[in-house]
Amino acid sequence: MSAQLLSTSQGRTMVLTLSNPGHRNALDPGMYAAGVEALSVAETNPEVRSVLITGEGALFCAGGDLHRLQANRQLDPAVQAESIEGLHNWIEAIRTFPKPVIAAVEGAAAGAGFSLALACDFIVAASDAVFVMAYSNVALSPDGGASWSLAQALPRQLASELLMGGERMTAQRLHTLGVVNRVCEPGQAMNEALALAENLNARAPNVLASIKELLNEAPQASLNQQLAQERNHFVRNLHHPNAGSGIAAFLAKQKPSYE
Repeated sequence: MSAQLLSTSQGRTMVLTLSNPGHRNALDPGMYAAGVEALSVAETNPEVRSVLITGEGALFCAGGDLHRLQANRQLDPAVQAESIEGLHNWIEAIRTFPKPVIAAVEGAAAGAGFSLALACDFIVAASDAVFVMAYSNVALSPDGGASWSLAQALPRQLASELLMGGERMTAQRLHTLGVVNRVCEPGQAMNEALALAENLNARAPNVLASIKELLNEAPQASLNQQLAQERNHFVRNLHHPNAGSGIAAFLAKQKPSYE
């Protein structure tokens, strides 16, 4: 069976499933394009409040297909460059997507599979899941934004350990380090991620979009710039109809309903 990205719905959550069972859900250029397209559709669909990315079966993703990479060594370097651009387009689409994106990880998230999980806003992982930046193990450097994501999330020494040493890390250790949000029983990552998604789905979409934009801008902004952006977002959200609903519901001790 060929590699594909399956799209289904669970309530107000779009579920994207990495499906490449013959190659441990390894990523494929077709998946990248499908991922960008799925997010484009979800962005304009008000019925979709969040997106969940998972792997088919008991494995999240083994990263890149080494057989394909070996074959690409015989081709013009532009071929591999184009493939990586496709992956990076998907990573950027996840980062700039105005709705929450959750990775539900069972089994292993390796190489670009780990990079993909890091691009998400939340990571939910089974307690026996393992994460590995396997690039240096096969004489390759990282892609998929791995160096950026880990440099943002961890001290340099820990990012170096993951990227240079290629060591496997458990979900529990990454949870302790603040990279994984929730650790659950094996086989329950999807259910736990959907519960998290439902909590997010009940919140005002415009506010979640503002928070994601602010978080994206913060690393490059000065405090003064970030304060100005927070002011602008706050004022805009205060005058959005959802703020009226939310404040009124809170004061009346009722459950709000947001558009």
